[in-house]
Amino acid sequence: MGKQEKTAISPTRAEDYSEWYQQVVKHSDLAERSPVRGCMVIKPWGYAIWENIMRDMDAMFKETGVKNAYFPLFIPLSFLEKEAEHVEGFAKECAVVTHHRLEKGPDGGLIPAGPLSEPLVVRPTSETIIGESFSRWVKSYRDLPILINQWANVVRWEMRTRIFLRTSEFLWQEGHTAHATEAEAMERTHVMLDVYARFVEQVLAIPVIRGKKTPSERFPGAVDTLCIEAMMQDRKALQAGTSHFLGQNFARASDIRFQNADEIEDFAWTTSWGSSTRLIGGLIMTHSDDDGLILPPRVASAHVVLLPIFRKEDEKAPVMDHCRKLAKEMRGIDYHGRRLVVEVDERDIGGARGWDWIRKGIPVRVEIGPRDIAADAVFVGRRDRGHREKTAMPRQEFISQITAVLDDIQQGLYDRALAFREAHTRSIDLRKDFDAYFTPKNAGRPEIHGGFALSHWCGDEGCEARIKEALNVTIRCIPLAENTAPDDGACVCCGSPSPRRVVFAKAY
Repeated sequence: MGKQEKTAISPTRAEDYSEWYQQVVKHSDLAERSPVRGCMVIKPWGYAIWENIMRDMDAMFKETGVKNAYFPLFIPLSFLEKEAEHVEGFAKECAVVTHHRLEKGPDGGLIPAGPLSEPLVVRPTSETIIGESFSRWVKSYRDLPILINQWANVVRWEMRTRIFLRTSEFLWQEGHTAHATEAEAMERTHVMLDVYARFVEQVLAIPVIRGKKTPSERFPGAVDTLCIEAMMQDRKALQAGTSHFLGQNFARASDIRFQNADEIEDFAWTTSWGSSTRLIGGLIMTHSDDDGLILPPRVASAHVVLLPIFRKEDEKAPVMDHCRKLAKEMRGIDYHGRRLVVEVDERDIGGARGWDWIRKGIPVRVEIGPRDIAADAVFVGRRDRGHREKTAMPRQEFISQITAVLDDIQQGLYDRALAFREAHTRSIDLRKDFDAYFTPKNAGRPEIHGGFALSHWCGDEGCEARIKEALNVTIRCIPLAENTAPDDGACVCCGSPSPRRVVFAKAY
């Protein structure tokens, strides 16, 4: 038996997937835990990814007519109480401010001064306070539609946290719209789901399934919730974006009224939709390997790193000068509307440099030494290939082909993730097969299970709840009708007639 090659990340995915994830975050320098329980510090390499997500996603929003605004972080408690299902859905996650100002206490420490006249909830989501603004902005059908998005932070007081995937405070965008008709609001719900799906697939290189949530999984207070679901490398599902049709529920609660074209007063039809820094967690778990992070080029913090190689002191200056000139030339290249980001690593830390950039997931590494300069060539490694696999290329050829190389990496990552999902998705009709699929073969490894099961469901919430209780498996989505053919069968739980298959999985 051959000697097992050492990996840059320990443990490996196969040994302990959860700890592997934490180690990838640490060694790629994306983020770290904060002194505040359940919160995170996003470091520059990680925040650059979020900036790229914001830039590209924001552009896609604005193509559909959406405009950005900003609303308060604090929401009066009475606002949340207006929509009963909404407040019930978020009550346990709310952080509440009850006092104002600090003053010295009897022991010399600081204590809160007087109580607020009304408690303020730290924003868990903004439907209620944005609805209050909409109620003042809307008087006539001519004021509609309103298409608003905000980039913000939110707080949901999570008990069990994991960096990027579930933290007490996280960054996100939340869109809110108001419309004159039900049809227009429903169309907007689908438009935004399509934006999310295109963004996640084209920019993050993560394949998704588009569908709608069951009533028990809907956003609190929504009439319907559409979603995109992705498969991670441990074969669990990750919800990567949601778009909610709110009907007139929040308009009634917030008193968003308008006069329609027939001069009859009516309530507006509203939507909301959101995605968050959880996308970075999904990116890590979809693409990364046992050597660390792998970044799709379209969202990468940087595209290329130049690694100057020299052994003698008199070689240093010409090699560094050559690398800086190459970097300057490459930084003028356009890559999907963004200038190529090129790092030059001048640190004198030996071979650790290369491994550092492998762990950080930069798409392309370029080594340049005196011999390469003499040959007018570069020595290129790609993060989507083995760390030993490097290719010598003429310098000018490398420059002319770099965007094509990056696109090839981008497409390859998507294709690999899609193949993985398809390999771990099965149509299952019998309950015994369903149970076996989601039961770990190794009792010591509870994360090992089948993947996605396409199985029939009769529509009864009792069947859904029993499966969740027995296996910790949920219905991730009901695939949208345009993606599925009619398929009558029997519910995998109770055997009653079922008109369609749904996606079952364990999930984050």
